[in-house]
Amino acid sequence: MTEQDRNLGARWFEEVWNKKRRDAIAEMLSPDGVLYDGANKSIGPDGFYPFFDRIHNTFTDIRATVHDTVAEGDKVCFRWSFEGTHSGDGLGMPATNRRVATTGMGIIRVKDSKMIEAWQNWDMLGLLEQITGQDRARTYV
Repeated sequence: MTEQDRNLGARWFEEVWNKKRRDAIAEMLSPDGVLYDGANKSIGPDGFYPFFDRIHNTFTDIRATVHDTVAEGDKVCFRWSFEGTHSGDGLGMPATNRRVATTGMGIIRVKDSKMIEAWQNWDMLGLLEQITGQDRARTYV
């Protein structure tokens, strides 16, 4: 794996999320690349564009950070966080203008310096609780 391949996840977060470069999606994601985000699946750049648009319309000042990266074989794993203001209606609820932050982890499989598969999990429940102002203090049994 090249250093460029190892940095693909960090570059994705910088270019796609922080710089809002929609065209960077096609630069880094294979046309038949499959992205799994929890129960959701998208194929290729055309399949990912709606998610990109929804997130950027919901959090217009999003800032993502990749904290750790581990690479082995053709896979790269990274731990990330993002913060932003819920300033749009993209998640099916009116904008609250609340500041939010969440964390997640992803694994990408790289071939020919492009993502051909990606798996991501993140704290969507925590994000929604921040948006709605719900108290996160709960008792778990």
